[in-house]
Amino acid sequence: MASANGIGHIQGKQPLFSFGVIADVQYADIPDGQSFLGTPRYYRHSILVLRRAVQNWNNQQRLKFVLNFGDIVDGFCPKDQSLKSIKKVVSEFDNFNGLVYHMIGNHCLYNLPRKELLPLLKIPILEGGHAYYDFSPTPDFRFVVLDGYDISAIGWPKGHPNSVEALKILSQKNPNADKNSPSGLTGLDRRYLMFNGGVGKEQLKWLDSILQEATNLKQKVIVCCHLPLDPGATSFAALLWNYDEVMDLIHSYNCVKVCLAGHNHKGGYAIDSHGIHHRVLEAALECPPGTYAFGYIDVFSDGLYLTATDRMSCSKMLFDSACDCENGYITTSTS
Repeated sequence: MASANGIGHIQGKQPLFSFGVIADVQYADIPDGQSFLGTPRYYRHSILVLRRAVQNWNNQQRLKFVLNFGDIVDGFCPKDQSLKSIKKVVSEFDNFNGLVYHMIGNHCLYNLPRKELLPLLKIPILEGGHAYYDFSPTPDFRFVVLDGYDISAIGWPKGHPNSVEALKILSQKNPNADKNSPSGLTGLDRRYLMFNGGVGKEQLKWLDSILQEATNLKQKVIVCCHLPLDPGATSFAALLWNYDEVMDLIHSYNCVKVCLAGHNHKGGYAIDSHGIHHRVLEAALECPPGTYAFGYIDVFSDGLYLTATDRMSCSKMLFDSACDCENGYITTSTS
């Protein structure tokens, strides 16, 4: 593991609990390739990154659970191999000696529809096929896992209201014939791409009720989503469509301390105007052979401490950190 600069061992404190993290494995049994922007991608090696991660997490012998931030298989995975490939990656996660919590990403949905995907990932299926949920590993902390593809042009059956709504948003916001192209889009409008999605009204109501309950219980909340929720921590082209609506709701409470995400492969970090930390995790997919990107997070009463491998940066996220309210956020490069 990379040097943690003392993170997780400040003043000799023992963490309340710890958990593993990994994002964007995007495995496929195909030759190496590259992203639209030319970044190399190592489709077969990514599952070896996951395998090394599971070995490391098990060696810790103290991790309470693991969070997988979505996109476990790649969109280029041959469709006749989708089911086999997803099961293969899930079986690697199953080698972890504890609970694994998954969330869905766009590449997952390119391979299988929701009704087939969610049971494989053991995601509790809410009425209507939604994939958001929460859990409390201790009485003082609650994790909220958002479904960033609730409103989405992918994953839903043809003609589904959530898909229809997504296509309407894309037709209004993105003039390109290819709705995955940001050509001509500027600034924050670059998020209106088909490989992104949004949080629907019912999910927002649910989130409101969860945050109210957490406030009543005096719980600290960690929000998790495949899609990033803050423009200071990510490329604008990787943002949740209605990140602003979600964050306005989150900011109306004081219980949320950290938002964790994947999707933007180079990673990122920011503290927003309300002092909430936003950490986007670097992708396992873009690790050249012999390198890795995963980590584990120690949870303390006053912060989270991410200890990570060479291609994932370590992070210290102290609750109630000073924030640059005039500029809206503090950014720190993690690429």
